[in-house]
Amino acid sequence: MTKLFTCLLTVALLALASSLASAHDPSSLQDFCVAVNNSNSAVFVNGKFCKDPKLTTADDFFLPGLDVPGSTSNQVGSNVTLINVDKFPGLNTLGIALARVDYAPYGLNPPHIHPRATEIQTVIEGTLLVGFVTSNPDNRFITKVLNKGDVFVFPMGLIHFQFNIGETNALAISSLSSQNPGVITIANATFGSNPPINPDVLAKAFQLNKSVVNYLQQKF
Repeated sequence: MTKLFTCLLTVALLALASSLASAHDPSSLQDFCVAVNNSNSAVFVNGKFCKDPKLTTADDFFLPGLDVPGSTSNQVGSNVTLINVDKFPGLNTLGIALARVDYAPYGLNPPHIHPRATEIQTVIEGTLLVGFVTSNPDNRFITKVLNKGDVFVFPMGLIHFQFNIGETNALAISSLSSQNPGVITIANATFGSNPPINPDVLAKAFQLNKSVVNYLQQKF
């Protein structure tokens, strides 16, 4: 019985270790793995084929243009320019991504989550009201007003937002702890899913009149 218990405990610990190890981008086993769209490549890592390291150049690790503002002429008044592995192949296996976030006056980067990354944001210009909400059951709202040069971190998987409370444009740069952090905008995913979520489900979950749910689903 003791031997069986020890065996089961070992299996459980290995399963736990495996789940923890897979919670983030896997560690690199080489210096880098520049992604290429070439199925003849001999190495396949993180969903990308690797370029032969001997053929890499400085351009594989270089990307210009982040100085160009993104257009904020949209409903929320913000624009996220994400630099992930799909746009910057040199990021493959390195476990990082970058984003430029532009905000019009009173522009909002609406509540969203990154399922695979923690985000750390630095305000370059302007004043932002930022915050995140902790997981159930506490659902604590952690919030702060940030000014130029301030830094704030949004833990992985938690709902968070940034809101420009100034009368001028604002700019922030975010670093994310995954080459492909992903994003789920809460309102869009909830009311704009394809196919739509049953309105009765949303009406009960949000304690809304069904007609309001139907309106929101049409809007998103």
